[in-house]
Amino acid sequence: MDFSLSPELVELRERMRSFIAEKIIPFERDPRVTSHGPNEDLRRELVSLAKQAGLLTPHASKEMGGLGLSHIAKSVVFEEAGYSTLGPTALNIHAPDEGNIHLMEEVATPAQKDRWLRPQVEGRIRSCFAMTEPSPGAGSDPSMLSTVAVKQGADYVLNGTKWFITGADGASYAIIMARMEDGSATMFLTDMDKPGIRLERNMDAMDACFTGGHGVLRFENLRIPQEDVLGEIGKGFRYAQIRLAPARLTHCMRWLGQARRAHDVAVAYAAKRQAFGKPLAEHEGVGFMLADNDMDLQTARLHIWHTAWLLDRGEKGNYESSRAKVVCSEASWRVVDRAVQVLGGQGVTTETIVMRIFMDMRAFRIYDGPSEVHRWSMARKLVEQSHRK
Repeated sequence: MDFSLSPELVELRERMRSFIAEKIIPFERDPRVTSHGPNEDLRRELVSLAKQAGLLTPHASKEMGGLGLSHIAKSVVFEEAGYSTLGPTALNIHAPDEGNIHLMEEVATPAQKDRWLRPQVEGRIRSCFAMTEPSPGAGSDPSMLSTVAVKQGADYVLNGTKWFITGADGASYAIIMARMEDGSATMFLTDMDKPGIRLERNMDAMDACFTGGHGVLRFENLRIPQEDVLGEIGKGFRYAQIRLAPARLTHCMRWLGQARRAHDVAVAYAAKRQAFGKPLAEHEGVGFMLADNDMDLQTARLHIWHTAWLLDRGEKGNYESSRAKVVCSEASWRVVDRAVQVLGGQGVTTETIVMRIFMDMRAFRIYDGPSEVHRWSMARKLVEQSHRK
């Protein structure tokens, strides 16, 4: 693997870095950042700034109006966007829209792309991905899917409950995973204002970085016509892998930027804050934490770049993306936790952005599969591989 970046990618990285610093970070204390994420008015303003800068939805294909970034290029650009808690929202690369855009480009029909994908790439609408369910439904185990779809004439009728559906409040359309009568799964597309969909409530969560927060959705005889099936009937689990493996990695990219931001704040503070006759950074206890942060950041970055390289080569990267998800989520968490410790009282207040990053970051070890599930999956594959030798 060649670790050098093309001059074009370096230029894009620097342009992104300047954009985030000059245009987006000043909005982080905006009152429109609510406990359920930046509100729609703020999102539209941020998106407008990114559009003016020519940086909106960079991961979408050029045909759709994006920059057509490779996975390696996304690794570089998404990390820079993640340096601000509002960067992914501004660039239209936040979850779940980033993953939904990728899935729609791969699977949707031309008519579905015109109806939902194009306005989404333009930043005019948002989406949600409705798969997770309350117990005893699907969580880490998608085979427990309890939302059902039954064929009635030319339509499919859906019933069930989904929860922790990121961005549901205010989303224009949803991708819904439902179980068929034969036990297979199918993805369905639907406008969110249709009869049969009810947003029961928004869940109060630790994080506040996703527009629309996390909602509980109930489907009661939701009727979806055949032409709004995403892909083929019965291939929902297969399409989920198309979406989830790259989405795991883009989570790692964005959160790496957040961790780097927390580390930079801690380094700057440790360099100037005096204690016992010298700067904090000159005390070994603090200096060692900063050094450990740098090692964790670089380890996470290398896992991201390697997995992105594999994806660019056309490999599935399921094992590697699981490994990257565990390593990056835990390394980034350690970095932010140490940053709080270095900052002391400032780290647990809103005096700096670090407390907000700390609150948002904890969920990363759960999103797109808890570390324990990925470790279990990796262990199974390692044993299977050993049997084949």
